Amino acid sequence: MLRVEGLSAWYGEARVLREVSLRIEPGEVVTLVGRNGAGKSTLLRCVMGLHTGQRGTVELDGRDLRRLPAHRRARLGLGWVPDDRGSYASLSVAEQLTLPPTVGPRPWSVEQVYAAFPVLRERRAAPATTLSGGEQQMLALARVLRMGARLLLCDEPTEGLSPLLVQQVGDILRQAKEHGVTVLLVEQNLHFATGVADRHYLLAQGSVVEAMDNSEVRSRERELLSYLGI
Repeated sequence: MLRVEGLSAWYGEARVLREVSLRIEPGEVVTLVGRNGAGKSTLLRCVMGLHTGQRGTVELDGRDLRRLPAHRRARLGLGWVPDDRGSYASLSVAEQLTLPPTVGPRPWSVEQVYAAFPVLRERRAAPATTLSGGEQQMLALARVLRMGARLLLCDEPTEGLSPLLVQQVGDILRQAKEHGVTVLLVEQNLHFATGVADRHYLLAQGSVVEAMDNSEVRSRERELLSYLGI
């Protein structure tokens, strides 16, 4: 579904990605793992078209995305879940769930969202500024599922969340996968990653240094946690 080939990226003269290549098949959940500053978030932003200082190939279903701006990529089925949640401060939860346009063949209904995220039903009249960090994360995920996005790009979806909310995020990603949604996420929590993902790419200094499945991550957990500084 997604092919990234020879992707490099810069901030000014500083090179943050170096010839990154990866592939994701339809229906897979794949994580990007690495230390802070390894280039994981920049890679997601390049795929979404939010970072212009890049060179290389990004294809969705064989279509070259390099000349398409972010909003055109969104209409092709890319869903962006940023680490800052991206909520509209002046809109209520219900308004934010009815705002997104439909871009895919199987968008979640509002009722499906409320069933998956009961707290959003309870807070549906509340403006985003009154939501907790966990509730804002739920809303960020719910918005892209409402769109019917086929590929979710999630940047640290569990950061700062309580263990209960982390479990709920995992449940939602597994539900999304059952609905045929593909997911690429940046994640530092290895227990969470192996619970939801099929494969993992390890980034170091802007390069993919290793591709691992869940059994490899579990067998090397202590080594990886030490490497990540966790």
